[in-house]
Amino acid sequence: MRGTLPSPVASDEGAGGVQSNPVGFGAELRRRRTEAGLSLGKLATLICFSKGHLSKIERGVKMPSHDLAQLCDSALNAGGELGRLISAPECGAEKAPLPEVDVGTPWTLRMQAGGESDFVAFDPASLGGGAGPTAIVSWSLAPPLLESAETNAALPYFRQVFDEFRRLGQLFGPAVVAQPCIAVTSALRGMAHQARPAHRGTVLRLASRFAEYTGWMAQEAGSDAASLWWTEQAVQLAADGGDDELAAYALVRRAELALYTGDSTATVQLARLAGQQARSARIRGLAAQREAQGQALAGDREACRRALDRGAELTSGATDPDDTDPVLGSIHLPDLTAFVAGWCLHDLGSPAEAVTLLGDGLDAIPAESRRARARYGARLALALAHVGEIEQACTIAELVAAHVALIDSATIRADLLRLTRVLNRWPKNPTVRRTLPQLAIGLRTHRIGPGTPG
Repeated sequence: MRGTLPSPVASDEGAGGVQSNPVGFGAELRRRRTEAGLSLGKLATLICFSKGHLSKIERGVKMPSHDLAQLCDSALNAGGELGRLISAPECGAEKAPLPEVDVGTPWTLRMQAGGESDFVAFDPASLGGGAGPTAIVSWSLAPPLLESAETNAALPYFRQVFDEFRRLGQLFGPAVVAQPCIAVTSALRGMAHQARPAHRGTVLRLASRFAEYTGWMAQEAGSDAASLWWTEQAVQLAADGGDDELAAYALVRRAELALYTGDSTATVQLARLAGQQARSARIRGLAAQREAQGQALAGDREACRRALDRGAELTSGATDPDDTDPVLGSIHLPDLTAFVAGWCLHDLGSPAEAVTLLGDGLDAIPAESRRARARYGARLALALAHVGEIEQACTIAELVAAHVALIDSATIRADLLRLTRVLNRWPKNPTVRRTLPQLAIGLRTHRIGPGTPG
């Protein structure tokens, strides 16, 4: 029906892409209108189109839109005949059809500093060839344009999301938590570019908390380099939002990384620097606790005790933070001071004192705080094994191994590895022989591929 006619002038009333024979439609419309005894002006009034436009349709000068065809069908009781003269849009005429949907299709989400994002899904068949991968779907996302009131209304929801992510991080590993954390960090960073000055600082500070938690997830995944990078991102976001305190806490985090690598000197130096820079009692207390752990690692009992006392005093006297910004540091251990002291006593070669301090503390940690229970349990099991309480150590170790298999924590695996070496001193003990294979499962990482650490 389209072939022999010149291309008509496109109608501003048309639905983009509709193809039809305007002369054939116009002639049929005129025939039915005449049979119905309607003038051109009367039909134009019935369907709310101009008489001149309808005249051009009947003469084949303009393309009829799908909406116009439906209206004429109804007005003339044509039973859909006029609508059927309008062919469906030829959407696939110029583009290759999408391949069959595959949930395994790889995709990327590039997040730019201004809040813009580009989503691209790739054709799996194009990967691995000499040329670049072929995009089968792309989608550009502009940053949100929110008024001041809208930004203010959105922030409590993002704050709630952060609290939920923290809870999620207690139950599952970085593979579950880190990706949405990164996406929300990017979304908030984009919001900050559009926010008015009165709200921009609040948005950036909340973004910094998501970035800092992403850094923690990176450390738990075993990537110290990614952990440091995200922590520095958090420091910059917080500083841009008027919060310099996160820079001090970042030093506490760096001290923790040094602690896990066994560098007692760097642990103590970074912790002391954090204590000097921090203004809040809480951050100074956390810095003192980290220093105590470094001193214990170095074997300096007196310096460790002084740092523990200072940390206990600072954290007990710290005022509860307001609800504006999420609190920094661990919030899932009911008695962080006792846990750190028990950690230090174990590293100082006093496991019996560590057991006394840690004691029944595991039962006080809620079941849903799986990561906190595993971290506490690993240290308690280590102390119990060192004092010869093998049965109890193995019972707790099996619980820790089951948790670590789900939460994928590189830091807790470091303690599990130490525990495995201690338990191997009793190779003939039936409980040990039952527990060691379970610890081996907990020691497996979830990472696969070329980036897997040896």
